[in-house]
Amino acid sequence: MEKRPFVTKEQIEEIVKTYPTPFHLYDEKGLRENCERIKRAFAWNPGYREFFAVKACPNPSIMAILKDYGFGCDCASRAELTFAKAMDLPGDKIMFTSNVTPASEFQYAAKIGAIINFDDISHIDFCEKAIGKLPETVSVRYNPGGSFTINTAIMDNPGEAKYGFTTEQMFAGLRMLKEKGVKHCGIHAFLASNTVTNDYYPTLAGELFELAVKLRDETGMDIPFVNLSGGVGIAYRPDQTPNDIEIIGAKVHEVYDRIFGPAGMTNVAIYTEMGRFVTGPYDLLIGQVLHIKHTHKEFVGLDACCVDLMRPAMYGAYHHVTVLGKEDLPCDHKYDITGSLCESNDRFAIDRMLPEIEIGDYIAIHDAGAHGHSMGSNYNGKLRHAELLLKEDGSVVQIRRAETLADYFKTLDDTEFYKKLDLE
Repeated sequence: MEKRPFVTKEQIEEIVKTYPTPFHLYDEKGLRENCERIKRAFAWNPGYREFFAVKACPNPSIMAILKDYGFGCDCASRAELTFAKAMDLPGDKIMFTSNVTPASEFQYAAKIGAIINFDDISHIDFCEKAIGKLPETVSVRYNPGGSFTINTAIMDNPGEAKYGFTTEQMFAGLRMLKEKGVKHCGIHAFLASNTVTNDYYPTLAGELFELAVKLRDETGMDIPFVNLSGGVGIAYRPDQTPNDIEIIGAKVHEVYDRIFGPAGMTNVAIYTEMGRFVTGPYDLLIGQVLHIKHTHKEFVGLDACCVDLMRPAMYGAYHHVTVLGKEDLPCDHKYDITGSLCESNDRFAIDRMLPEIEIGDYIAIHDAGAHGHSMGSNYNGKLRHAELLLKEDGSVVQIRRAETLADYFKTLDDTEFYKKLDLE
């Protein structure tokens, strides 16, 4: 698959007249087209709902686009619940999937009517003490342990993960919930991350649908939804074949009919909690080349650094790089693309073959729309940069301004030290 940016060098040269680099630039047209594909893929299920994983891209302007397609929010913290509530989402469009959860967060989730998704069987009593009577509808998170495989290939190792109920705890937990007055309990599982295969959701669905039938039969609990969570990945590398969400949806439909049809459970809603697949491909981190260093290697230094996109530094993740305006030139130079952080892992790309790069070139780092800006930090006193939205009509709007020095020091504003700061 050829990876080409959704903007040209000429467009960036116009944008930087108003908004200096570096910045994240989101593609509204691409986002909307993707939302349409997701809705179409699961239209066969009347109760289908996507709960966008807020942690991937917590920007209200992005969420407003997703909301146009009926998407809700999957939240993991008080701040994310606050975000969802401020988006004017009703409680049944807010999923609270947390772990090691403070009582105050269960209380706020209950206050706004969010669906509480229990991560641990001990949280049932803990939550009841925190909020009083449990809601009529909740969810529980399942972890079967061991390895999760597709066609003999190990996709991930849920047995090593800290999340979810064991199989035995699922049955005990639903009985406990029923005794406490809960009438409806959905089930949820996230067993592999960033899968690039059309078989992940269908394979997971098979496990969860069979479990749902057994849970209903053995506990008497109503199972109103099965939440396939996230895990549907994107093709970060050009040699990968992207997932086809419409094929995925059709395969889940086949499994649904095969398992739920004979069980008389064809009213069960399908939920998903995709983040990366929804927004990941529709953001470019745009930086400009400040320096080129010729030592033991060729280092290209950008005005962006890994606080703008942590994934390559954190776990060696690949992100494709384009030198804008040189898309069709031969990639005959080897570079490390770096930032200015005082950490040796502050590299967006290592030994990457690219066209010859010159100072002043604009660099586009692809697929930064999930776990990009949201994972930023202020390490080294670096300030997080702006988020911009390329509208469908070609105009550009700022949807989050860049941080300032005043922002960085703001939590010291009640100290004498703050008064000494030169923030000009």
